[in-house]
Amino acid sequence: MYHIPNLGFGVYQSPEDKCATSCKKALEAGYRHIDTAQFYENETQVGRALLESGLLREQVFLTSKILSSGEDVESTYQKICDSVEKLAGKDGYVDLFLIHSPNVGTGPRKMMWQALEQAQERGKVRDIGVSNYGIKHIEEMKEFCSNWPPAVNQIELHPWCQQVEIVDWCERHNVLIEAYSPLVRNKKAEDETIVSIAKKHNKEPNQVLVRWSLQKGFVPLPKSDTPSRIVSNADVYDFNLDEEDMYKLGGLDQREQGAIVQAVSNA
Repeated sequence: MYHIPNLGFGVYQSPEDKCATSCKKALEAGYRHIDTAQFYENETQVGRALLESGLLREQVFLTSKILSSGEDVESTYQKICDSVEKLAGKDGYVDLFLIHSPNVGTGPRKMMWQALEQAQERGKVRDIGVSNYGIKHIEEMKEFCSNWPPAVNQIELHPWCQQVEIVDWCERHNVLIEAYSPLVRNKKAEDETIVSIAKKHNKEPNQVLVRWSLQKGFVPLPKSDTPSRIVSNADVYDFNLDEEDMYKLGGLDQREQGAIVQAVSNA
């Protein structure tokens, strides 16, 4: 896999009138990885932010995702090309393209993967992977993958939903893990454990959550449209969570019940 920055900027539910501004702020704050999707309907805004940032294309890692297939592999491939053009221009490329969800069924999953392989072969996409895939979904891919396993699996990960089984499987098979919703959409900002650890390090709760992901070896994708939060969520490299902190955070796991979006299905 190509080099991927260990911290990404998420843009889910970032509205059209704010997305480009937020992305430019993120790039100013030092993020070099932006994660979007066809479903988010803001790929054009992400592409515009990169153009207006003054950074070179190769300085920023762009990720998108395809949620549904076309009628065949070729029309599905065209959907991927449309995203690439929005993000990086007609002759551009996207660094990573994922299947957004396995919930569409076996046929569409296969079709989307074959289209992604075609996009990779033609230089439209550098690396390809999946999102929200459990063990059974990745094992299924052996039947039609030219190069198995996928490079990346992006799943919901935070202390309340640690998804240990799929994480362990991905680590054993060298599948990079990206963590979406690492901030739990701010629903746990007042949790006693998080607050106490944040005070101990003179940091904010969100910074503790991002740091937890990094120390677990994940690539977290924090999202915000608040400029100060965009900056602070990336200010996580001047402290380390110690063994006691990590133990306390590990004890918060509620397994599938802790998911705010969805836990993967492994069997």
